[in-house]
Amino acid sequence: MQASRWAGEDAPRLPAISTVRARAVDVPMARPLRTASGSISTAPLILLDVVTESGLVGHSYLFAYSRLMMPAMVSIVRELAPELAGESIAPGRRMRDMRRRFRLLGTQGLLGMVISGIEMALWDVLGKLLGRPVADLLGGEAVALRAYDSYGMVDLPRDEAAIRESVESGFRAVKIKIGYPDAADDVAVVRRVREIVGPEIDLMVDYNQSLDPPEACRRIERLREFDLYWVEEPVAAEDLAGHSLVRRVTGARIQTGENWWFPEGCQAAIAASAGDFAMLDLMKIGGFTGWMLAAGQAHAASLPVSSHLFVEASAHAMAVTPTGDWVEHFDLAGAILEAPCRPVDGHITATGPGLGITWNEEAIARYAL
Repeated sequence: MQASRWAGEDAPRLPAISTVRARAVDVPMARPLRTASGSISTAPLILLDVVTESGLVGHSYLFAYSRLMMPAMVSIVRELAPELAGESIAPGRRMRDMRRRFRLLGTQGLLGMVISGIEMALWDVLGKLLGRPVADLLGGEAVALRAYDSYGMVDLPRDEAAIRESVESGFRAVKIKIGYPDAADDVAVVRRVREIVGPEIDLMVDYNQSLDPPEACRRIERLREFDLYWVEEPVAAEDLAGHSLVRRVTGARIQTGENWWFPEGCQAAIAASAGDFAMLDLMKIGGFTGWMLAAGQAHAASLPVSSHLFVEASAHAMAVTPTGDWVEHFDLAGAILEAPCRPVDGHITATGPGLGITWNEEAIARYAL
């Protein structure tokens, strides 16, 4: 048998990393986010650029949640950059190296978010190098994926027109956040939104970890009549036993996962029977490398997988997820992108090459910190 012409020393090498840059911007959101755990009126984002020795640049961004975290995240990127310089742009290899480098410290929290963001930017530059969307490189293709329109705590009747517009534009699912001080307000809001969207639209609710298990059971029981597609994070994300208890007592379909750290978090939640779904967040699950491992676990456990935020990158990951369910449509970065990822008839399609992310430098200069 003839050996491959790429065998041995003749095999082409991936370009090497020259540096990694980070910039902080605070971006206005078209739809400010109000939750039971706090409100976010603007999106504090860390923009990452992986620059190769050939001059090709890969992009990704991170959601800092609070401006207080931004200086620390930028500092972590600057400290990591010299260690990455000269290494190849192989995303999986770099992720394994970074996790090994910080094994004693652990890679949860800000460090984990940063290395996940770098991994995503590596996929972007690899896709640009090959002229293909990341979805293709992962073994799939960019296809139209069903999306749900994601709201915070709605202000009725002010938001009624927007919710109606979501349905009229083609979305077949809508999510709202609840967890008001008075449980009666949860019921009143859900009832009204169900009336607005009608019986054929899937309706999800998100408590954003605001309840303890007994209160979650009481409140969810009062929502039974509204045929909810899922109830998201009713209790603290790390309370896997609490999520499992709420599932057993209420019979509600529980969604959790956006706060799982790396595939090990997915493994622990599945072992605890903590949810009926898996919601993966690229920034916390370990970029595409971690996503693919977690998606395999979800497939084996027959858990439908949905995405959390980062719609531009998540569309690539969801395109190759065996039990893919819904893409979350929530625009964090559209104001600083040349070509924002827009839904068409309630569907999201990944773009390329790479992740399809191109910075709008004029907008970035306007919102830079």
